[in-house]
Order: sequence, then C-alpha cells, then structure tokens
Amino acid sequence: MVMERQPLDNSSNQMRLLIIEDDRESADYLVKAFREVGHIAELARDGEEGLSFADGGDYDVLVIDRMLPKRDGLSVIGCLREKGILTPVLILSALGQVDDRIKGLRAGGDDYLPKPYSFAELLARVEVLSRRHGGRAEETLYRVGDLELDRLSRRVARGGEELTLQPREFRLLEYLMKHAGQVVTRTMLLENVWDYHFDPQTNVIDVHISRLRSKIDKGFEQPLLHTIRGAGYMVRSG
Repeated sequence: MVMERQPLDNSSNQMRLLIIEDDRESADYLVKAFREVGHIAELARDGEEGLSFADGGDYDVLVIDRMLPKRDGLSVIGCLREKGILTPVLILSALGQVDDRIKGLRAGGDDYLPKPYSFAELLARVEVLSRRHGGRAEETLYRVGDLELDRLSRRVARGGEELTLQPREFRLLEYLMKHAGQVVTRTMLLENVWDYHFDPQTNVIDVHISRLRSKIDKGFEQPLLHTIRGAGYMVRSG
C-alpha cells in the first residue's frame, strides 16, 4: 500500500503514539513519518502485543489497524475500554464502507480512516484526538525497586547512588523501564532504541545489555535486568 506524502506542519506539541499494525511496509512508514515530524512513535505488530503495550503504556493516541493477527483491532479496543482505558483510538482499515465505520466507532474507536490515506490527514486527525482528550501528564520518572530514571534530568540512580550511563544505555534503560514487568524482544529494542527495522545480525544488543547490567546490578544483592531465554529481556524487581 502506498500512501500520499505531503508537506507537514510540525509546530504541534510532541505526542507519544502507539501504532498497532502488522503490515511491515505500512508500519515502518508510519513510525518513520511520525518521528520525522517530532513525535514519539512505538510499534506493536499484532493485537496481543498491542493490547499489552496499550494497557501498560502512557500514550496520547493509539493508531490501530482493524485486521490484525492474534487479536483483531476491534477486540483490542473493546478490551481496553472494558478496563477503563480511555486513550483516544484512530482505526485504520481497508474496510471503508459505512457499516464498517459504524462498527469501528461502536466498538470504542474515536475516529476511523479508510486506507489508502494521506499522512497529512492522518496526522491532523491524530492531533485533533490528542487535543480533544486534553493531553496527559507526561510521566517523567520511572521506578523499579530501588532503581530510578528521571527522563527530564537524565539522571539514573539505584539505592540513592547516581549511575553514569552513555546516551544509548540511557535510552535502552528508559525503554526497558517503561515496559517494566513485560518481556521486551530484540526486535522491539532494534526498532525503538536503535531505529533499525531489520536485524543487522550483530551482537550490538548483547553488548549494551551487558554494559547496562554491570552498571545497574553490579554490587547489588537483587538483580533487576533479566534475560528471558528465547524471548528477550525484562526489568523487574522480585
């Protein structure tokens, strides 16, 4: 699917977005396009992963494809609404008939945009949803056990002792702590920390995880950074 690209006004405030889209070309396009105009865009590639992210994350708007593997988009939205999560949702779908749009809105969607679409229109609709929702209080401090990360001051401390991290290590820890208690896969780290949309077949993640572990866990009785064999990594206490 090819979407029309138009000049954009990037003067709006930064938004944190979750894109739930299984088509790799479309997903990569959206992540790149939103980031180019100054927003934070994270990606989930199926309904189960998207539900987990949306349930545990703090987003301004969710952009959800209707037809997803493992759990369809309307099911994801319905589950979120049942849990009381009111984050605005824009539904993307190749199903563009009136009945399809009505079903999407009745399932809990706030807006519905048929494919193909102009990114400029998508961006405008997302901005409207964010403003209508009244924005959110940006979470700036993450805590897991006695480990703290302050996104504004770029300060990391454990047990009151300040730790010195390199920029990439900070971004890696920030992402892991944002998803504390969840398994974070290598693909998720490559896409959201390194901005790679392919596997470079290097040990770059292993090297950075090892360095990060030596800084946040060394000398402490309880490790916080765990390797989940065959799955990925997780930051958790206990």
